[in-house]
Amino acid sequence: LLVTVLYITFIFSYTELTTAIPDAGGPFAYARRAFGPTVGFVAGFATLVDFLMAPPAIAAALGAYAHFLNPAVPVLAVASGAYVVFIAINLLGIRESANFSVVVTILAVGELLVFIGLVAPAYRTENLLAHNESFGIGGVFAALPFAIWFYLAIEGVAMVAEEVKNPRRTIPRGYLLSIGTLVVLALGTMLVCAGAGDWRTLSTLDYPLPETLALVLGRGSIWSKVFASLGLFGLVASFHCNVIGYSRQLFALSRAGYLPRFLSHLNVRFRTPHWALLTGGVVGYIALFSGTTSDIIILSVLGAIVMYIVSLLSLFRLRRSEPMLDRPFRVPFYPVMPLIALVLSLVCLGAIVYYNPLLTLLFAGLLSISLAAFYWAKPGIRESVPVS
Repeated sequence: LLVTVLYITFIFSYTELTTAIPDAGGPFAYARRAFGPTVGFVAGFATLVDFLMAPPAIAAALGAYAHFLNPAVPVLAVASGAYVVFIAINLLGIRESANFSVVVTILAVGELLVFIGLVAPAYRTENLLAHNESFGIGGVFAALPFAIWFYLAIEGVAMVAEEVKNPRRTIPRGYLLSIGTLVVLALGTMLVCAGAGDWRTLSTLDYPLPETLALVLGRGSIWSKVFASLGLFGLVASFHCNVIGYSRQLFALSRAGYLPRFLSHLNVRFRTPHWALLTGGVVGYIALFSGTTSDIIILSVLGAIVMYIVSLLSLFRLRRSEPMLDRPFRVPFYPVMPLIALVLSLVCLGAIVYYNPLLTLLFAGLLSISLAAFYWAKPGIRESVPVS
């Protein structure tokens, strides 16, 4: 519930930035306009970590689901194949990519609604509340990164702001519909899974939904097998949208001069950032084969939370420094709503740092090295690069 409140308040705040500054760079464009190139770089780095680390974690889950369906199928083979397939789809153009995304998202939403309908009759509140004697407030904070994972990457809508018609109208509509859908499906799925039986049997699995159905309906039930196949749609939709997100962020950072220029080259035929797509895929492969899924998730969440904090600070700064900026959408109940989002983001950041010190040091070290390289290689960018 804490994370749900965070995302509701953040998305309303973030939508104001997205519509006022419709830029493929998203957070880095807002932060650069508000605070200058250095803070813009921090926001861009955090966003890259968010979107580059999410796909390998999702790919691993795709492989785990496929392995659940057929134990002879290797997890990493499916995960690797997912990168090849979805990078290829995105290379064909944003129209084709968006159409595919709409289809799999509709299927994923339908699949989750069916799941909730099948499992809800088995829900018992006593199951939800059982076996939590050893978990106090510390357990709540330790679980925050995985609660954030329910909503992670919804901010990716901003990355396609330059590729949609009338973004100042369509982007707010997309964000508000997205957060409404996510709140209903995330809370519904979590509650019925945890309340349908002994949730401890699901806590270590990469495929909790089909396992829940098997526990409720029996392992011989046709619904268990059918749903395990359909369950791939949710992962496919999420993976696909994250590929779009990382490629647009790499493209925008390159276009602004923060990253090598070749990453902003567009394919002559399809007009897609092919080098950005391929480079992000290479980074994802390295993460996929070198880290555990939980570590990759925490790194992705850490990048997201840092980006949320910088974006919210940018919102406050721009309200003061550019009061006349055209804002087609204004966050309601300003400054209360963005302030709630900022406080909750700081709480989440503190929890992640406290419970994951080594991964936090890795993130901070990579950021420091990247900043040093940026200042050494691009000494003039701080004054010379205008906002795109």
